[in-house]
Amino acid sequence: MRKKGLWSQMARLCTLAVILTAVIPEASAQKRDPMAMPVVEEDSIMKHIIELSADTYEGRLAGTVGYDEAVKYVERVLRGYGAKITEQRFNIECNEVENCKFNIYIPGSKDKRIFTLGNEFCCAGMTGRGYVDAQMVFCGYGIAEEELNDYKGVDVQGKIVVLLTGLPEGSWLPSNIASHYTTLRDKARTAEKHGALGVLAINMSGSCLPYEVQGRVYCGELPHLATFPILQLTLDCGRELFQNEAMSLDSAVSAINNNHTSHSFALLKKAEVDVNAIYRQRAVTANVLGLLKGYDKKYDDELIVVGASLDHVGMQGETCLFPGADINASGVAAVLETARLLSQPQYRPRRSILFVLFSGSEQQFLGSRVFLSNFPKLRKIEAFINVQNIGHGDSIALFGDNRYPSLWDIARVRDSANHSLLWHNPEKTNPRGDARGFDVIGIPSLVFTTLNGLQHNHVTSDIWENIDRRMLTGVTQVVVETVRELTDGMYRGRSHKSKAMKFVE
Repeated sequence: MRKKGLWSQMARLCTLAVILTAVIPEASAQKRDPMAMPVVEEDSIMKHIIELSADTYEGRLAGTVGYDEAVKYVERVLRGYGAKITEQRFNIECNEVENCKFNIYIPGSKDKRIFTLGNEFCCAGMTGRGYVDAQMVFCGYGIAEEELNDYKGVDVQGKIVVLLTGLPEGSWLPSNIASHYTTLRDKARTAEKHGALGVLAINMSGSCLPYEVQGRVYCGELPHLATFPILQLTLDCGRELFQNEAMSLDSAVSAINNNHTSHSFALLKKAEVDVNAIYRQRAVTANVLGLLKGYDKKYDDELIVVGASLDHVGMQGETCLFPGADINASGVAAVLETARLLSQPQYRPRRSILFVLFSGSEQQFLGSRVFLSNFPKLRKIEAFINVQNIGHGDSIALFGDNRYPSLWDIARVRDSANHSLLWHNPEKTNPRGDARGFDVIGIPSLVFTTLNGLQHNHVTSDIWENIDRRMLTGVTQVVVETVRELTDGMYRGRSHKSKAMKFVE
């Protein structure tokens, strides 16, 4: 009987040990190694990028069904990791281009040059709808000022204006004038005032190749030009327009930049433009918030926010898709991988983590401004970690080190320990993008991105097959380790006795 009782007692002790181990695995893990670091899995990150850049989401344009489907996907993933989901819904300007036709021809000739949407041109994000068949007139950079008047000496009444994006080289125009012509809406309004019926803007951006179609959403401030078509052509497409004309495109551009004078002239060719677009000034979109609660009540009042942009520039017609694999499905994937790893019991954080996926980033980072204007616990945020475009490049670039050296040092130490991917920037820079608003109100912020990594900036080739998996995995690993240390280490973001913060309007 004594022997049986002994075995029974030992069995109870073993059972109790098993129960205790099951109940508090994080505590025992932390006693062994409080700063144990989880390992990022490449397939786990790529799974999200492949999903979010698929045709199903139609380029994730904020305010569309495609974006709403992306919201459902990331919410489902975060919820699966135990995060409590909430949304911040808000209104946003949205323009869905259902179709667009563009061709050129010489009057009297039966031959037409038909261009392909998504291959040689796209519509401006906030193009107006309508049909125009008219002669083309080149008007330089589309500026109408005393210092440079591209409309002087030409008649654009009832015509289509061909102009260049951006501003003349060398910044020789006064800043107060240049600021009035920075967006396509600014230039389109000027063309409309001079009697034009539409604009063909030749993309002069150095962030894409001459043959690449580059999409944008933000076109400038309201009001919307509802019946004024605005197309954006590739540089190669623009050059073709000027073949057999008075000047080549390159000659005309050089003359303007070198002589600081207009070189406008009417082209022999005519253009035919037909845009079908559905415009909504107050479409509904949403930020996604996922709260992963920390286990230590001592840090219950403190939050680490980890965020990325979920929206992109959408799809036009059936042939022009901007997948946004790098910009910014890669950032979203890094955030989701951070949530997956830090939700595991052995890595469960002391401080709570709020994962935020912003909408409206393609419209002046509207989503982050909405977040900062409406989130009730801003004073609990100890740090903001932002991840942008990490699918290409040759090293990690960090923005925010000059304002918050202690935050930057954590990332530097984590990188130096295992990865050595960090580019040690001699010129310290402020946070940018979605992080800019956090920085303005005094929340320590750090932006993870890459150096020389914008090979597919808002172009149709931004597909998952072009992602640099080594860089993607390496940057995500440093992000995860940095967040892990912020949640479990001795980091203090700012004084709890700081004065009332200025909220973003």
